[in-house]
Amino acid sequence: MSGAVGARRAFVIVLDAVGAGALPDAADYGDAGTDTLGHLAELAGGLDLPNLQRLGLGSILPLEGVPPSPSPVLHGRLHALGPGKDSTTGHWELMGVVARRPRPTYPDGFPPEIVATIERASGRPVVCNAPSDGLTAIEEHGEAALRDGALIVYTSQDSVLQIAAHVDATPVEELHRLCGQVRRIMVGEHAVSRVIARPFDGPSGAFERTRDRRDFSLPPTSRSHLDELREAAVATHAVGKVGQLFGPGSFDVQHPGATNAEAIASTTALLRDLDRGFVFANLIETDQVYGHRKDVDGFHRALREIDVAVGGWEALLRPGDLLVLTADHGVDPAHPGTDHTREHAPLLALFDGHGGRRHDGPLADVGASALHWLARRDAPAVPGVPFVP
Repeated sequence: MSGAVGARRAFVIVLDAVGAGALPDAADYGDAGTDTLGHLAELAGGLDLPNLQRLGLGSILPLEGVPPSPSPVLHGRLHALGPGKDSTTGHWELMGVVARRPRPTYPDGFPPEIVATIERASGRPVVCNAPSDGLTAIEEHGEAALRDGALIVYTSQDSVLQIAAHVDATPVEELHRLCGQVRRIMVGEHAVSRVIARPFDGPSGAFERTRDRRDFSLPPTSRSHLDELREAAVATHAVGKVGQLFGPGSFDVQHPGATNAEAIASTTALLRDLDRGFVFANLIETDQVYGHRKDVDGFHRALREIDVAVGGWEALLRPGDLLVLTADHGVDPAHPGTDHTREHAPLLALFDGHGGRRHDGPLADVGASALHWLARRDAPAVPGVPFVP
């Protein structure tokens, strides 16, 4: 692969919604005082994360049960440069794409013309049309979705339009096609960050979301470090929903990761078998399964499983590897409501010569570091400064 440097590899792992304390402008979002990791540790009676502790998680910020490490890797906190607090915003910023203005949100539901357009495109009635937690929306409107083939359309504090449908009344393929159509509809003043398909199944009273969620994001609005990597002939790999957040063609290869177990297995296989290239992975359950539900025990259990995986990943690292553990936003279990929270992201980075130092900076420093590490070049026109030598 001409342009790539040696056999270097870089792995960026996003612990979805594992925030590390409120950003300075968090009050503008109603998120003053939020701290996902800190409050989770308090509510859990202390966190049990020996591998992350050894790497320096407790050196980033005070955490009950996770004391500072005597020999941390590079560690610190990262912040957003632009507005927003959702997955698209966070992942884009990690790769140097910064939104210029907030995307539209719908605290009173979507306007009648949008609802009418969805109903015309689908031939199905729309129910809910309000901000809602996804599980609550399904509990309250799932019977109509099963009985009448209705579409449960809902939103949150984020710039998102979500459509839940029962698989027995609306096949998954039909829902995915519809959400692709809706993505094309939501443009201009209604250009939401994401349209999300949320299939669910099961009998009334026992509805469960399936693994067939699909995100339809806007295409990135500016050049990214991903673009720079591909221009430098570095192969790029996405694990989990990352590929959907950047859109078709953004990665050379996409790997399964609908659950944490699947994403961990995909990442482990890449660490074991990949000769060179860039891997961008998302571990979704700390957000989707436990964070929004404020399930402290489940959240802690998911972090413990990630902690075990991190220990295994360390053993698979080779000379010339870069491993970055970070997040995209928060979802503080102690904060009112069930939405994302505007927070810093933790940063732990393993590489030759890290020196155990602290690095605080923008999320974009992650993409800049991956580019510098793999291609031995920088992209001055893209936000971010490398923290690697």
